[in-house]
Amino acid sequence: MRIDLHTHSTASDGTQSPADVIASAAQAGLDVVALTDHDTSSGWPEATAAADRLGLRLVPGVEISCLLRGVSVHLLSYLHDPEDPVLVGMLAESRASRVGRARQMVERLTPDTGLRWDDVLEQVHGAATIGRPHIADALVARGVVGDRDEAFATLLSGRSKYFVPQTAPDPVEAVRRVRHAGGVPVIAHPAASKRGCCIADEEIEAMAEAGMAGLEVDHRDHSDAERAHLREVARDLDLFVTGSSDYHGAGKRNRLGENTTDPESLERLDAIAASTRAVHPLP
Repeated sequence: MRIDLHTHSTASDGTQSPADVIASAAQAGLDVVALTDHDTSSGWPEATAAADRLGLRLVPGVEISCLLRGVSVHLLSYLHDPEDPVLVGMLAESRASRVGRARQMVERLTPDTGLRWDDVLEQVHGAATIGRPHIADALVARGVVGDRDEAFATLLSGRSKYFVPQTAPDPVEAVRRVRHAGGVPVIAHPAASKRGCCIADEEIEAMAEAGMAGLEVDHRDHSDAERAHLREVARDLDLFVTGSSDYHGAGKRNRLGENTTDPESLERLDAIAASTRAVHPLP
């Protein structure tokens, strides 16, 4: 069984519709795929219909934007109630913050690049969550950079004078809210030194104490040494591990199924989801 638990569609910053992501997953030989768009579950119905039609299992999820020590980190939430009012409110706040941040970054970029807000909107599909990837695509369209990777390595990096930090919840608080909504929280690419967003072991432990269930270990932004260390952390904290592509269609070089999750981890994820409803209530 081939399982990929981290993909994105045009509901956030991917380049394929939710249905097309599922179709591409089938073509890639996947049996199970999770749709985990940034701060939104709006792609779930379309992806569910496509998965049913093509005979794949869809694991519905969301990638939640969090902030730790001033650095952006991401929490994957699986199988939560998409109508839970507390989680819905948190995700809405994150989406609003993304839009405000994007506008500020475009204002900073305009004098040096000529980029305008309308240029960014041309890169957004439907009601997608606007973020830096759409700014990157607009910069590519204007010929300012060659691709998204160049944009993120230069103009949109956290070290750039154009960068604006995002307002987002603390990951421990986000974990609690996911569990309150009946979901299963897994931290995404926690040791991605290439992204500059490594999470310390003691911070992973604090999230685990709040109810985090797993670590995304096998990810293209993790070195072999980082993967080995994360497996040790997972064993010590009794967390399951996942492997994922973090697929964005043409937006990134990531390929569906380039990293996969063991069936045993999926079984554990399912068991936790089945047994937890408000196990970790908010204070």
